[in-house]
Formats: sequence, C-alpha cells, structure tokens
Amino acid sequence: MRFHVDVIKGAASYYELGVLEASKFIQTPLYHSHLNRRKTSTRKYDTNLNEAKQFYETFSPGLWKELEGVASVLKWPLEEVFHEYSGYQQDWGKSGCTVLMKNGFFARNYDYHPKTYEGRLLLWEPKEGYASIGTSGRMIGRIDGMNEKGLVVGYHLVNRRNPAKGFICATIARFILDSCASVQEAVQMLQQIPHRHAFNYSLYDAAGQSAVVEASGRGTAVRESVHACTNHFQTEALTGENRYQITESLNRLSMTAMQSGEISTPLKAFNFFNKPENGIFKRNYGSWSGTIHTAVYVPETLTMLFGLGENAKPVAIPFGEWLKDKRFPVTKIFGNIETNELFEHQ
Repeated sequence: MRFHVDVIKGAASYYELGVLEASKFIQTPLYHSHLNRRKTSTRKYDTNLNEAKQFYETFSPGLWKELEGVASVLKWPLEEVFHEYSGYQQDWGKSGCTVLMKNGFFARNYDYHPKTYEGRLLLWEPKEGYASIGTSGRMIGRIDGMNEKGLVVGYHLVNRRNPAKGFICATIARFILDSCASVQEAVQMLQQIPHRHAFNYSLYDAAGQSAVVEASGRGTAVRESVHACTNHFQTEALTGENRYQITESLNRLSMTAMQSGEISTPLKAFNFFNKPENGIFKRNYGSWSGTIHTAVYVPETLTMLFGLGENAKPVAIPFGEWLKDKRFPVTKIFGNIETNELFEHQ
C-alpha cells in the first residue's frame, strides 16, 4: 500500500501554530474520524482541565495556547479539545519501536497500526519555546523528534496495564522537545511528570550523552549511556511492569546491539532499520506493531533522515538550515508497506 505524510512548516506564536495545525487537520479524513470517536472518548476517561493546566504551566507554558488555537479552528469548546488532545488521562494502544543511539545519531523505527497514524511531519518554531522537527501524535504531541538544541526523544511502550493519573507519551515527548536542552534536563523532567502508562523514553543530545528513562505511574528509573532500547524495562525494581511476553522485544534489542558495531553512519543506521531482511523492520500491522516510519536524527548538524515504509529512499531534511531561512520545498513524502490495513489520514 502506498501512503504519505504531509510536511508542515510553521514559525509563529503557540496560538498561531495551533491555528495552523488545526486548519491543515480539518482538511483530512482523519478529522472526521476524530469527530466520530468523540462519544467513545468521553465515556472512556475523565479529565480535569484545571489540574492539567497546572502541569502545562510547569512543563511547557506556551503549549496551552496551542490548544486554544486548535479550539478556535475546530469550533469545539476548549474542554473538548483538551479532553481529546491534551494527552492527560488518555489511552495509548500497544506498539513496538526500536532505537539505536551512538556515533552522533539517533535511529528509530516507529511500529504501530496504520489507522492511528496522523501522517504529519512538522518543522515547528514556537516563539516562546524551542523549535523542533518530528512526527505528530494526538495533534500537539510528537511520536519522536529533535529540537534546535540537538536533543532527541523517542518512546517505547512497555505496558498499558494499570494506567495511572497522568500524561500519555506523545504529550510528554512534546514537553521535552519544547523545554529541555539536554539529556540531563529531560531526565529531570521525566522524573517530575505524572505518567499514564509504562514507557521507556530514549534520549540523546548534541554532546553525545544518552539515557533511557523507564517510567510509569509507579515510579521511574534512569539508565545512562545506553545505546539501544526496545519495549521492556530492565531495572529490577520495575521489571514487574513488563508484559508477560517480551521475547520479541528482547530479540530486537539483541539484534540491534549485535549489529551496532557495524553501524557507523546515519545512512547505515537508516538502511539497517528500514530493510525487512535485517529483522528490525516489522510487518505486523494487524497486530499493532508494523513499522510505519524510520527516522534518523543527527544532532550535530540538526539533520533528519526520514523514510516511510520499507526499503525507502531516505529524505534528508536540513532542519538547522530551515531554522535560518525557512526554506524546505518538500510538502509530501511517500512510501509503501505490505498490508491491507487502512490509513485514516488519507
């Protein structure tokens, strides 16, 4: 199946960026899907607007204005926009995801179900926060990304069991990108944020520092100087959070670690992650763990290699240059996957 992402560029106030992303969003079929799911969403979880706003003011003060900009376009009450897109008390489906971070690059496969994919890659420069490049999740959130300071973040589902009061992964990633300049700052934030589900957060920065933060509503643990990460906790105090079956996650971690010595450049990393014969790229789309995109971030040059589906030719996105001149002519990126599962954004 052939599919695409829209490349959206914006540099403005948070409110104006919210208006921009919502204006683009309502032109896609995904908007109507979100309208249809509102009744289900309101029954699934409760939220407290004032409670969540306090966290926004702590972790990314301007981002609340982006939600207000979204509300102005959707013509929904702010309470409904907040309920749907703030990431507070929401749910997240099961997913895969593998990361390798070393030698000046951060390589990641995003594994999930096509129907959940929003199909938006954003080059985003809010006036009040750090600029970033990344793929969108839950409107204002990010699936993975790198900010102007060279800090990169990705996440890996460990378990949805026993959700706690807190934020989902996509919103947490956005908090980090907007407000943190280094792995150390991101670790500190992840230890303060209330977490909805159990996730690994992989972090890499321009100084070559790396870490994985194992986080859930029951606590966090930090593993420093980690080069590869998949979908299970390794800190003994938190391994009880793991799913019963983690063999596939262990295998991907082992394969990535064994090959890491041969992966010396961003392009080699992209090809290793993106070619199915290497064992990291997955086609399990019906089981919510098929690879949708491969992203390699290079903090030193603020460059991203991005590809959709398998055996993709990576698109090199010069984010650092875009920050200077706001010129990047690509508006869509295309790719192919082997599945009959449908993408709702197209």
